[in-house]
Amino acid sequence: MKEGRIIKGIGGFYYIDFNGETYECKARGIFRKNKLTPMVGDYVVFSVTDEDKQLGMVEEIKGRDTELIRPPVANVDQAIVVFAIAQPDPNFSLLDRFIVLAESQKLDIVIDINKMDIDDKNLKDEIIRIYEPTGYPIIFTSKEDENSLQLLKNTLKNKTTVFAGPSGVGKSTLLNRIQSNLVLQTGEISVKTARGKHTTRHVELIPYNESGWVVDTPGFSSLTVDFMEVEELAGSFREFNPFIEECRFKSCIHENEPHCRVKTAVENNEIAKTRYDSYLQLLEEIRKNRRY
Repeated sequence: MKEGRIIKGIGGFYYIDFNGETYECKARGIFRKNKLTPMVGDYVVFSVTDEDKQLGMVEEIKGRDTELIRPPVANVDQAIVVFAIAQPDPNFSLLDRFIVLAESQKLDIVIDINKMDIDDKNLKDEIIRIYEPTGYPIIFTSKEDENSLQLLKNTLKNKTTVFAGPSGVGKSTLLNRIQSNLVLQTGEISVKTARGKHTTRHVELIPYNESGWVVDTPGFSSLTVDFMEVEELAGSFREFNPFIEECRFKSCIHENEPHCRVKTAVENNEIAKTRYDSYLQLLEEIRKNRRY
């Protein structure tokens, strides 16, 4: 038996890294019977059925520290949420959804605003104003700016990192620039719709030169948070935390209750209104799902 890590899964085959060698494996039927599917990022025990061809069988899936649903990847340390400053314009509501999902998995979160070379609307200060109170590191990158790329490289060291964000924001391009031996597909932007075209067809865990792993994921444009409870949601908005204890009611969900310190913080511009609006939108989404 050998122990390794699944770095790619396509069509029922799982590609396992074992000391720099890659084995192509199938999974035992017992996993399907137990409704357990191996995921990219899983640490597994596998048997070798053909050493020359490096073929094998997944025998055991080790316990998972984290498990993301979309993208489907396990045992991630941090999420770098990538949005473009333009082409496409940043969708703050969607960015907040990515953050909530990463928070639910207790991942470290880094916000990467890419394509800074085309910041024609001068949105950088606005983004800082909105997201600096969250405490998340914010990096501003451009494929032509070596200093910004170095910041990104430093963020990846000794971590397993999922790159997440909608199509067309430059995730694959960034990965190509920070590790030159990668040959990843890059996205185009449809002039007609200003939306990114899907180019990454599968989830893959890629060894990073400086030590660590990165996951290149398919771009997507929506996320649901229906797995959360109403009471959990506020905890995913970190800038709410200093004010929550000052609410009159311990059960306050920061919507219509009187003497809500979070609402006062929004009125006083201590919390960005766009973030609060995202919270209310997600709150209603969770409630709606519970009614069905």
